[in-house]
Amino acid sequence: MSSAVQSIADSVRQRVRRDGVDLSADPAAARRYAREAVRGYSERALVGDGVPLADDREAEGLVLAELTGFGALQPYLDDPEVEELWINGPSRVFIAKGGVSELTPLVLPDDAIRSLVERMLVSSGRRVDLSSPFVDASLPDGSRLHVVIPDVTRRHWAVNIRKFGRKVRDLGALVEAGSLDRRAAEFLRMSVLAGANILVSGATQAGKTTMLTALLAASRPGERIVTVEETFELDLRARDVVGMQCRQPSLEGTGEVTLRRLVKEALRMRPDRLVIGEVREAESLDLLIALSSGIPGACSLHAGSAREALTKLCTLPLLAGRNIDASFVVPTVASTIDVVVQCAMDRHGKRRVIEIVAPTGRVENGIIEASVLFTRRGDELVATGSYPERMGKYRAAGLDPAHVLGGAA
Repeated sequence: MSSAVQSIADSVRQRVRRDGVDLSADPAAARRYAREAVRGYSERALVGDGVPLADDREAEGLVLAELTGFGALQPYLDDPEVEELWINGPSRVFIAKGGVSELTPLVLPDDAIRSLVERMLVSSGRRVDLSSPFVDASLPDGSRLHVVIPDVTRRHWAVNIRKFGRKVRDLGALVEAGSLDRRAAEFLRMSVLAGANILVSGATQAGKTTMLTALLAASRPGERIVTVEETFELDLRARDVVGMQCRQPSLEGTGEVTLRRLVKEALRMRPDRLVIGEVREAESLDLLIALSSGIPGACSLHAGSAREALTKLCTLPLLAGRNIDASFVVPTVASTIDVVVQCAMDRHGKRRVIEIVAPTGRVENGIIEASVLFTRRGDELVATGSYPERMGKYRAAGLDPAHVLGGAA
């Protein structure tokens, strides 16, 4: 089937070039060309000119994928059960379903992988070459593409595609999925409405971006949200939202736009809420400065626990320069971060919130004190009976989270 599909796709490309048609701008024409080419091939195969197709409709879809999609990868990208796809080499193409990885039977030669990556990068305006052997980019559907090439990798191109999930849009969907319980979801909804500064932490693939998206869906309708990311991943349905992403330097080394620059620009855009998709380096300092000025914010961060997330957020700003001191950073983190939501994925691929804590605002021996509001016991996320010591934002918003936290504020 693969050689026949490739032959049909090549014939369509030749016809398209003759006709001067842009198939990417005309999906209906692409389907028509593919259908006519498959029909013609099948008719020739009936008289012995070519290998018969097992399924014309399937062949039509594969030809269309070759022409306007991403070839042999397209069926996996179209499969809603596939969460992520990665390529380690020609015969090592993996997918993940429900958090569990599996090796596919797909075999892609190195030149086919390079060709696919080049097609994926066309719409992003980004590049990968010897001078820039890494690339992060967004595919047209919002999925995230990451590529590393030799000689950074040993021999083959390494490609990761993290698909853009549309299943979970709000906190209610997380409750239905079993990632969160209703009381915790209600507390987080109140925290967003109160303008609390929320840090979402967890390991890779723990569901941090999904949680951040769900939290922001609880924002007030009139809020202006400005997001900054390395590459676009957040997809918010708010009425007033502006998203910005970083930009790689040109071949001449100019034109780079960093997260730090984006945070500073975002502050000039009248944000009611500032969101950093993922905090990794010195941009954490700019975030803390913004939050300490009274702008509500949210971000995600890689960490193994909620308390480790607070410690890491105290360390990252020190990367901004020698004049940044822990005596400024630690109390600033303690006073600005209101809630930390820790996410995790278990060995069965289930993503869950395992802990929600609230810093008290106090620092003892360089360690930020925090109250555990929710913790996971077995399969349940349960309230501990504690509540945030800093209730000012909730009271100012006319909210009382005491009834969902199991205590009296």
